[in-house]
Amino acid sequence: MGASTTFLVQRETNMKKTLTAIAMVAALGTTSCVGPYNAFNSVASWNSRVSDSKFLNELVYIGLYIIPVYGIASLGDALIFNSIEFWGGENPISKPEEFTSQGTK
Repeated sequence: MGASTTFLVQRETNMKKTLTAIAMVAALGTTSCVGPYNAFNSVASWNSRVSDSKFLNELVYIGLYIIPVYGIASLGDALIFNSIEFWGGENPISKPEEFTSQGTK
């Protein structure tokens, strides 16, 4: 075998390993453990009850969005809490109170 043939064999082997790794990550990363998103919904529910003023609630929402409280809660639900519920049967975050919309006053 020449040097170019050895290079091609190594390249093919590396490509197979890479594709196998991608397939494994995709298989594990796309398991359907969609859950109730209790952490995110708890933050949203709390935000809807902060005050009677829809404008103040909107300011709190924007602040929580900038700080990334909503993003962290959603990520925690997607990666941790909903997976625990999927595999263990019980979500560690209790179901939040109902979201209260203030409508258009």
